[in-house]
Amino acid sequence: MHPPSPAAAAMDFSQNSLFGYMEDLQELTIIERPVRRSLKTPEEIERLTVDEDLSDIERAVYLLSAGQDIQGTSVIANLPFLMRQNPAETLRRVLPKVREALHVAGVEMQLTAAVSFLTILQDESVSAHTYAHSFLQVILLHLEHRDAGVSNAWLETLLSVIEVLPKDTLRHEILNPLVSKAQLSQTVQSRLVSCKILGKLTNKFDALAIKREILPLVKSLCQDVEHEVRSCMCRQLENIAQGIGTELSKSVVLPELIELSRDEGSSVRLAAFETLVNLLDIFDTDDRSQTILPVVKSFCEKSFKADESILISLSFHLGKLCHGLYGIFTPDQHLRFLEFYKKLCTLGLQQENGHNENQIPPQILEQEKKYISVRKNCAYNFPAMIVFVDPKNFHMELYSTFFCLCHDPEVPVRYTIAICFYEVSKLLNSGVYLIHKELITLLQDESLEVLDALIDHLPEILELMSTGGESIVQENKLSSLPDLVPALTAAEQRAAASLKWRTHEKLLQKYACLPQVISSDQIYYRFLQRMFTIMMTNNVLPVQKAASRTLCIFLRYNRKQEQRHEVIQKLIEQLGQGKSYWNRLRFLDTCEFIIEIFSKSFFCKYFFLPAIELTHDPVANVRMKLCYLLPKVKSTLKIPADKHLLQQLEMCVRKLLCQEKDKDVLAIVKREQLEKEKQQNDGRPMSDKNFEKKRRDSKTPTSLPKSIPISVPGSSSATPSTSKEIKKSKLIRSQSFNNQAFHAKYGNLDKCTTSKSSTAAYTPSVSGLSKTSMISLTDDSFRTRNTSSAPSSFSSNTSLPSTSRGTGNSIDPKGSGSKDTQPRKATLKSRKSNP
Repeated sequence: MHPPSPAAAAMDFSQNSLFGYMEDLQELTIIERPVRRSLKTPEEIERLTVDEDLSDIERAVYLLSAGQDIQGTSVIANLPFLMRQNPAETLRRVLPKVREALHVAGVEMQLTAAVSFLTILQDESVSAHTYAHSFLQVILLHLEHRDAGVSNAWLETLLSVIEVLPKDTLRHEILNPLVSKAQLSQTVQSRLVSCKILGKLTNKFDALAIKREILPLVKSLCQDVEHEVRSCMCRQLENIAQGIGTELSKSVVLPELIELSRDEGSSVRLAAFETLVNLLDIFDTDDRSQTILPVVKSFCEKSFKADESILISLSFHLGKLCHGLYGIFTPDQHLRFLEFYKKLCTLGLQQENGHNENQIPPQILEQEKKYISVRKNCAYNFPAMIVFVDPKNFHMELYSTFFCLCHDPEVPVRYTIAICFYEVSKLLNSGVYLIHKELITLLQDESLEVLDALIDHLPEILELMSTGGESIVQENKLSSLPDLVPALTAAEQRAAASLKWRTHEKLLQKYACLPQVISSDQIYYRFLQRMFTIMMTNNVLPVQKAASRTLCIFLRYNRKQEQRHEVIQKLIEQLGQGKSYWNRLRFLDTCEFIIEIFSKSFFCKYFFLPAIELTHDPVANVRMKLCYLLPKVKSTLKIPADKHLLQQLEMCVRKLLCQEKDKDVLAIVKREQLEKEKQQNDGRPMSDKNFEKKRRDSKTPTSLPKSIPISVPGSSSATPSTSKEIKKSKLIRSQSFNNQAFHAKYGNLDKCTTSKSSTAAYTPSVSGLSKTSMISLTDDSFRTRNTSSAPSSFSSNTSLPSTSRGTGNSIDPKGSGSKDTQPRKATLKSRKSNP
């Protein structure tokens, strides 16, 4: 017997297995039952069906009156549209039904109504007076909904409505009812709502009205028996102080804040501290030194004994606090605040024991998370602390702290200090050399998030590094930082190996600044070849384009001709003549960058002919991309100096119009041709039109030369000779035109040696970059005279590569898969010229 197959062995039909399958089927049946029950019966479908002939208003009224909740919610969500379409009928017929539905509505309909009412306000579908008359009472009615989420949604709508309502409406409809709503006899939720409304109303009334009508309510709520209400009112004191001005704030708001800062509730003390910090600018020096500073000092001293959430808030506001109190500290107080900041920067690091997180109790893990937030806030405030100690004292006072933040074990801390690195560099100015090592540390960070944050301002940082140090001169650039280049290359390799291609793209874009900070030899030997590799092997198009543009900038600032020629040779041979169509597409991207970065003459000298040669590319996508690029290519020509290049460009366009089989490519060419003709007829100067007319006349003359006699019937025997002279003259002009139109003359080209060849196969060659090879073009096709020994490389001094695609021997890493094409050779039948 043959052993059972693996598939049969996997199928166990024992009794236990069958019972297992039966149980699984029963579970599936149970799962399906609720689905079947959820299907609508014919009666339910009938109740949900609405007459299609009803108008939008009638349908809305019907659904709000007799429809189900989901239909009513849909109508309310569509209320802004109805208001834009027919506001009068919507207010008269639909809105009363909405009010009735909201009395018994659930949470979803209430939330939808709050959003729709706010949208109607923002759309300005009706005037403020009409809105207040129609919608305000509905909003006020549902402010104290039993669901906290619904109540907050209506409150947000009301706070937005307050911005547009007139004072009289605010006083009668909102402020006067607050007198009773803010009493202790009301619910806590009602008093919390009153606090937020009072904070908003202060921006709508003058100082006298605020003092008489609003401040008594504010004082009452600041003394509320519930700490939630006191905390909420305390946070609104900032808006109230800005509304009543400095004098009233000193006499009314500041005493309340001082009293609340001593409150028994930690949340109230925290709210008072944050409000004091935010209001430092409106108080004078005496108030800050005599009243606020002692409160802040006491708050900081007690913070380590309190909840960690207070430390989080304190660390976040510490920079603003030190800035607001700067100049009033005594030397001893200054030192204490600095030591307090340093202590916060290392908070929790002493408890690191390397244990597994699974072995640490949850409360300890939560505490460590709060400590991480504290250190992150300290990193955020580090530039402010440099100002606090003076940049001249950075090395002695803050360098060790900066070192700890850059080497913090937690990524959020290092990420934040990486964001601040540029600000720190600017503040240090000539002392920027002190943080060279930290720059290398962050460039080598294992987290790509840290690297991504650092490279946002990498060009500016490197510029400061190269010019800001006292011992650094421009000629040596970053010679005092030998580890920079290895760190930059290692950072790029880490980004390339990750899945975060946007970070890789950004890094390559920022590397375009390197010619300003390091030598061209370092760029040539450490970065140029890497750019080539990325262009040819990376699978992400934005990354390839970023590498291409950066390479062009490297080439732009390279002044060594041998290195320049080698780069140009690689671009043409490995990309422009590459076996993979993907590489040839990247060559066209590079050409576009070269047109943008280099001079027109540079592009015409080295890249014009290799670019237009791709009109013969066997892949339609390449030809299509070139067609899109043709207007930019043509813009690089200078007439009449580049007339011969213009003729070759026009010849390529004519061949595309006549021979192109791909409909998309042909459509692009035709569109370009139409735009060209339109420019010639409408927008071109008269001098250009005259030149074009002369050029057409020289190609296809419409009349015979005056020096040639015209044959007349019945004339003398001189007629045959005259006719022969006319034909001979036409033939000479035709041959002269062909020789001029297809003879390549550009750059420093010499005529290439030609040899006889009997084969009809040829390799298209436009060798405008070599002293030993050159194209010879006749009739309407590219044809090389020598197909057996076409040179494919340049000599080691100043020679450049041939642009013949058939002679390129470079290995293409994308030479397999869908991006491959046949070798770039074509066979064309030679044409016989008409006599």
